[in-house]
Amino acid sequence: MPVRSAADEVRTIVEAFLGDDPPLRVTCWDGSAFGDPDAAVGITISSPRALRRLVWNPDELGLARAYVAGELEVHGSVFDLLALRDQIGGRDADVALHLSRREWLSLLGSARRLGAIGLRPARPPEEARLRGRLHSRARDAAAIGHHYDVGNDFYRLVLGPTMTYSCAYFPEQGTSLDEAQHLKYELICRKLGLCSGMRLLDVGCGWGGMVIHAAERHGVEAVGITISREQAELARQRVRDAGLDGRVEIRLQDYRDIDDGPYDAISSIGMFEHVGIEQLTAYLRALGSLLQPGGRLLNHAISRPCGKGDFDHDSFVARYVFPDGHLHEVGRVVSALQDEGLECRDVESLREHYARTLRHWIANLEANWDDAVALAGGPRSRIWLLYMAGSAIGFEANRLNIHQVLATRSTTDGASHMPPTRAGFLTPGTAPDAHRLPLEAPADAGS
Repeated sequence: MPVRSAADEVRTIVEAFLGDDPPLRVTCWDGSAFGDPDAAVGITISSPRALRRLVWNPDELGLARAYVAGELEVHGSVFDLLALRDQIGGRDADVALHLSRREWLSLLGSARRLGAIGLRPARPPEEARLRGRLHSRARDAAAIGHHYDVGNDFYRLVLGPTMTYSCAYFPEQGTSLDEAQHLKYELICRKLGLCSGMRLLDVGCGWGGMVIHAAERHGVEAVGITISREQAELARQRVRDAGLDGRVEIRLQDYRDIDDGPYDAISSIGMFEHVGIEQLTAYLRALGSLLQPGGRLLNHAISRPCGKGDFDHDSFVARYVFPDGHLHEVGRVVSALQDEGLECRDVESLREHYARTLRHWIANLEANWDDAVALAGGPRSRIWLLYMAGSAIGFEANRLNIHQVLATRSTTDGASHMPPTRAGFLTPGTAPDAHRLPLEAPADAGS
């Protein structure tokens, strides 16, 4: 009986779950291969350890570990790979339910001959390993460090000169990424009604983009907080380079430790995803207590559509990208804000804008791939490419959303200091007090 190649054995397993002639090319560690040589997606399995990972975790996590460890390489567009994933969908799980005992024994034999049966391989070092109580200050700092302390130079390659790691705003087709990020900051500044002399708090300030923009363009005194040491270091340098020392302060501080309110306005851009469901009320209560009457709070955060599940604990994103991350449903956020005595005044979805932002970041990463690998390593670069491409598709398919939610703290007489229409608070150069509506009815009002 002829000796079967690794590709023969792998093909038996793949076709059992995906059907005959799956639309991909698979090359194994012994040089054998199967599938269409011209397929859009090619996969190289460089070690039997990749298959052993799938035996121990026959799901997304097993694939992720093999991919991150470099034991499974992908050729072609990452978007083609993810399109194949969506095309297959839940087919593998459905097929597994209907395999006969004889078929399972055949698959087990192939797995044994491939060396896929054995001790569980060690997890790749890039996988998050958090300790302590969920959303304690120390654990939150470790989770933030895992994601953001990858290296400022790496992020600069991906994000571009603005160093802005949140959804941009593209009002026109030809808007560039850098321009769209500045327009996003301007959109938030106008929603907050910022003007000279106001005091702004930016929670989760990243590398300082929002506080620098608000101070330069709107004359505010600003405080930005982050619990990422690398972000704080570069943000302070960017503030100095902009000549804003004395007007902008960057703190390495947890939101739970801020005690120098009140502020006229508070922005939270791309930080809310790290708060956690258990801390939702405490987070909004803490920010609300720092807001003076008549002040505004804007929360800009990725959200999950109603009925969609959150990150699975064993998903690629949860283990390698956003450990302890949580996506809130926007309706729940609105209700929680109002439960804390804040009045929700405006909700805007930027879902398509984030898909476009991510595709710009992916183009930057791919164009600077060798430099990215030199800075952050191959595994980390592969993680970021896969997660950003998956996220872009998620936003385009409405599996992910993002909302800006604007709320106010009313004065004792119930005044919100808001304009009568959305067009009003998006008009440049208008201060909140200019929008106070008269309490008495006009003389010509009908009875």
